Amino acid sequence: MTQKSNQSGKTGKESTALKKVEPTFSERFSNMVIQEFTGNVGNVTLTAFQKRLIQNYFISTDMALKTAEERRLKKSEQYRDLVPITWANVNMESLALNVVACAKIGFDPALPNHINMVPYKNNKTNKYDVGFIEGYRGIELKAKKYGYDMPDYVIVKLVYKNEKFTPVYKDKDNSIESYLHKPAEDPFKPGDIVGGYYYHAFKELPEKNKLMFYNLHEIEKRKPQYASAEFWGGEKTIYKDGKKNGTEKVEGWFAEMCWKTLYRLAHNAVTIDSEKIDENLMRVIENEALLESNRDPLHLEHIRENAIAEKGNVQNLDIQDTNFEEVNNGKSKENKPPETNESEGNLAELGTKKELVGEPGY
Repeated sequence: MTQKSNQSGKTGKESTALKKVEPTFSERFSNMVIQEFTGNVGNVTLTAFQKRLIQNYFISTDMALKTAEERRLKKSEQYRDLVPITWANVNMESLALNVVACAKIGFDPALPNHINMVPYKNNKTNKYDVGFIEGYRGIELKAKKYGYDMPDYVIVKLVYKNEKFTPVYKDKDNSIESYLHKPAEDPFKPGDIVGGYYYHAFKELPEKNKLMFYNLHEIEKRKPQYASAEFWGGEKTIYKDGKKNGTEKVEGWFAEMCWKTLYRLAHNAVTIDSEKIDENLMRVIENEALLESNRDPLHLEHIRENAIAEKGNVQNLDIQDTNFEEVNNGKSKENKPPETNESEGNLAELGTKKELVGEPGY
């Protein structure tokens, strides 16, 4: 007796079978991170939002690995590290711990200026660790989450030559520190930048208000030693066939860089509350220290710089932190938003941790 078929021609057994839905690459990565974390630390409880953030870390990390590998291959063989910058050579235990810590803090690599993935060689393990560099919005988020006596609002502005800026000091006759800042007669012709300031303001206790201002020289002192001309302006080296071929003048985005420098200062100035420090923040701090001790100093300066301004829409202040194309070959990627689609490259076989580290990239 033959098995009865339904109208579609399929047997009853076939029609009731559910089609297996394969998880996406980022979902597999998320599962791997949780498994790795659980195996090394213990069970972890994550919200749906934090799990989504972990998937975003996969996309951003994969892009960073690919960018770094492209840069490695562009180097001449005598300067090229022999270890490819691929998932197979990533310290997955360290990455899992860092990803969970950053996700629980709330850093989102899919948002402009939150946090950036930086692969770097750990010569002790001969593998690549992935550092996490906070953008200026990430620094703001950390200040709000862990800060002691966080101001109610923070004002950050540049001062131009044709504007009038007058600080109002706190003294025996004045209990509130403040300032006056009036625009130029023609606000579209303010003149050159002469400095800038940030102001911490407290609504209920204005006597705690704090003003810090800097002249242009003091702002530029905080410019990284190997700052990119594409962002800060100046002379940019031209390369042809991998060799230096003169220089060209680049206008850059000087005002935006000065403003972001002040913005970072304003939020880094917020004292971290020792009672709020948790294992997630400690993990981030430890990761930053490890990155400092392992990175090549010249390259690290460039990464720091580009944590201020990443490739993206450089015509406004929501510039994303760049994936540093940089000092090694003197070239820079186009200013365009990073791809948001999940990588398909060599991740087609991704499934378990073993498959993930077997191979899939500022």
